[in-house]
Amino acid sequence: MKRTPLQRKTPLTSGGPRRKRCPSCRVMFTPARDSQVVCGEIECAIAHGQSEKGRESTRKALADVGRSEIKVRKEALKTRADHLKDAEKAVRDYRRTYELSIGSGCISCGQSQEVILAAQGWKVGGAFDAGHFMGKGARPELRMEPTNIWLQCKGCNSGSYMHARKGYTVSQGFRFGLIARIGLEAVEALESDHEPRKHTVEELKAITAEYRAKTRDLKKGAAA
Repeated sequence: MKRTPLQRKTPLTSGGPRRKRCPSCRVMFTPARDSQVVCGEIECAIAHGQSEKGRESTRKALADVGRSEIKVRKEALKTRADHLKDAEKAVRDYRRTYELSIGSGCISCGQSQEVILAAQGWKVGGAFDAGHFMGKGARPELRMEPTNIWLQCKGCNSGSYMHARKGYTVSQGFRFGLIARIGLEAVEALESDHEPRKHTVEELKAITAEYRAKTRDLKKGAAA
């Protein structure tokens, strides 16, 4: 009787990571990295770790599971206020990174990056901040508006008059510098903008993701 040739039901290679069989529970799983040898269950990682050979891979597996669980739990516990802080920070980080990348100086005192670094480079967190033209306390609707956020030296952002423009307060210097950047009409439009921004949690998450990605792209471009 002529036998039918054996045919492999699954290809040897695929577009994604190759699946493995967990040596403990024998269940097939897709590894997160090439060195992962057990599935994501903590019990399997512990069991595999009983042997000398699996001790190092077990430590890595447990660490991966631990970090993943912590991240998921932290995300689940976040309130809308937490997501709002994340989104605002993402926008501020982007605006600061962008302004630094194009060589802008402090919007308030007008000093260059080189001068500011020489005088304030020792400060914790660096010499530069992302400062709001319209304060977020009085104008919370503009806290994530990019045109309201500009590069400031640490001194000006903290309200110090040490580096202020001659004859101006820090806030007056900010307005003067902003008019020079975007024009009086745009500044007055910003000052008269009272439109409420009622973002949902999902919208805030999207803003955070968008601006974090923009910041990463800027840093990659600077490093290239």
